[in-house]
Amino acid sequence: MGGSTPAAFGGSGYLNYVFNNVGISIPRTISSIWNATKPVSTPQVGDIVFFNTSSGPSHAGIYLGNNQFIHSGSSTGVTISDMNVSSWTTRYIGARTAL
Repeated sequence: MGGSTPAAFGGSGYLNYVFNNVGISIPRTISSIWNATKPVSTPQVGDIVFFNTSSGPSHAGIYLGNNQFIHSGSSTGVTISDMNVSSWTTRYIGARTAL
């Protein structure tokens, strides 16, 4: 949990790793990424999709298109998930762009 390298990614660590590798600086925590990015009405490939898994923005991933997103969690590692699955649709709170 909280890892920021390929050896052990946490959710925000994975986002930071990916965005830093393409020259985009984002804050370190999910809630601060939420506050520092610009809302979009419909996610586009590369946007960050956010979920409320505890209190407010607490999990996020990178939108891949076709309702799929890539994200990392302490128990799953980096994985691709379907946003249409009820465990995600009920927690989805919005998409934002870091650009």
